[in-house]
Amino acid sequence: MSARGAVIGVVVVVVVLGAGAVGADRWAAGETQDRAVDAIEQNLEGVVGTPSVDVGSFPFLTQIWAGSIDDVTGHVQGATLGGLDATDVDVEATGVSTSEPYTADHATVSATLPTASIEKVVADRTGFDLKVALVGDELKVSGSVLGLTLAAQIQPRVADGKLLVDITGLSLGGLKVDPSDIPGGGGSKLEGIDIPVDGLPEGLALTDATVTDEGLRITAEGDDVVLTAQS
Repeated sequence: MSARGAVIGVVVVVVVLGAGAVGADRWAAGETQDRAVDAIEQNLEGVVGTPSVDVGSFPFLTQIWAGSIDDVTGHVQGATLGGLDATDVDVEATGVSTSEPYTADHATVSATLPTASIEKVVADRTGFDLKVALVGDELKVSGSVLGLTLAAQIQPRVADGKLLVDITGLSLGGLKVDPSDIPGGGGSKLEGIDIPVDGLPEGLALTDATVTDEGLRITAEGDDVVLTAQS
């Protein structure tokens, strides 16, 4: 065989081996994505639709051999948190172990609580027929109490891992009042309303809540998060 033919032969072998390595890498990434989809469905309640997952780009096998996946991101159309419907659920986990017990060095879950979900909590807590709506960058509550029109602005906050909403302005019958002025102690029911956000993976705690055009965007984070996954 000529020198030129030998060189061509070596190139062909390298290309074939390289293609095989790429194929194996992509297969491993695909299998991991499928397992990540299963994990998301097990770690969140009432998942709507099939989660979309990204486990990173080539090369991927080196991460498997190292025993930890650098970054896993996922998106779910909807889920249930504490019995409340949530939409646009985003998941990000870094340093995800590839053997049991499955854990993530750090994980973040963000989701949007539509106004209908917040409205349900407000109605259950107060016993009043109140509506919650987005007006600009604020949440507004309106309805009828004791035959008078009630209107209020509420502001979300996170304290000790709990999601609370507080009144920042209240009027009854068109007049500004203090919550304590509402007869029968009804005003106290509007203060510090606790919105339950349960069903998050163990190790995650709420850290932020922001009013957006779609509702209330909440974020939960944690370190050394335990992930449930089928073997």
